[in-house]
Amino acid sequence: MLAATIKAWGGELGFQAVGIADVDLGPAEERLLEWLAAGRHGELDYMARHGAKRARPAELVPGTVRVITARMDYLPEAVDSWQVMDDGERAFVSRYALGRDYHKVLRGRLQQLADRVAAEVGAFGYRVFTDSAPVMEVELARKAGLGWRGKHTLLLSRDAGSFFFLGEIYTDLPLPPDAPVSEHCGACAKCIDVCPTGAIVAPYQLDARRCISYLTIELKGAIPVALRPLIGNRVYGCDDCQLVCPWNRYAHVSSEPDFRVRNGLDCADLVALFAWTERDFQARLAGSAIHRIGYERWLRNLAVGLGNAPSGERVIAALRARADHPSELVREHVMWALERHGAAVLP
Repeated sequence: MLAATIKAWGGELGFQAVGIADVDLGPAEERLLEWLAAGRHGELDYMARHGAKRARPAELVPGTVRVITARMDYLPEAVDSWQVMDDGERAFVSRYALGRDYHKVLRGRLQQLADRVAAEVGAFGYRVFTDSAPVMEVELARKAGLGWRGKHTLLLSRDAGSFFFLGEIYTDLPLPPDAPVSEHCGACAKCIDVCPTGAIVAPYQLDARRCISYLTIELKGAIPVALRPLIGNRVYGCDDCQLVCPWNRYAHVSSEPDFRVRNGLDCADLVALFAWTERDFQARLAGSAIHRIGYERWLRNLAVGLGNAPSGERVIAALRARADHPSELVREHVMWALERHGAAVLP
């Protein structure tokens, strides 16, 4: 009864699905260690730093016997994503990052859910997570019956696709776990075929070092030159593998006001974004997931987008205006972009 009540409360708090998983992640731990040994995590040092602890919930939070996993849709009412990517003068931002930072939204709702449980059963052991600790979110959600792992490594749901966030409550309550659902990818390989950089090296295997989301969000230094032309105008993240997935015909537009598009980022002009000052960046992207990469990497990404944009006076003038930027990282990417357009830096 408590498990059913928790799921009902989750619905009232804005989650589209809530499930319960046990904490046996043995098979997933083996795959994780193989992935790390192959170096496919790139500069995601926290992945290697925590190692197997990620697959052992009771080591992360002593006393944990169950994980309550919740799913929340994020897809905003935005312009057609493919149209934006086909327009080289526009900037494509991953659809999850168009609104408010999801960490804050989900963490707050999960805390409210935990508070309701405490009011019902008294004090209990728990900890809330939203992409904020060594947690195997997709594997836990899979075990909790919220979907199956697609060939692109993301969670897929028959009635919601993959455009959703996941969050967890690690708890010492011995709730009855849910059963996993069957997989429904079949012979489809669209996500593998569409990846611009070939980051999905095999079904269920991702090389983060080639992933555009990693390159534009997690990578702190220079983006590898060979991969820059493949990034196109994707300046923050990449949704190609989700957009092409047949199951996302069932994805739902989110009803959460916090996930509505801000600053026109669903189809913003590359040159206009590149003209933002650091003060503009701080003011406009405060409370956004994009804010965490900082202004320097934001300009780096935009410079790559402009290097791949159709040549024109606006684009070249915008790049030349940043040619003497204080950041060596920005200058290097601007110089690459100007060379792509056959333009020189004016004295």
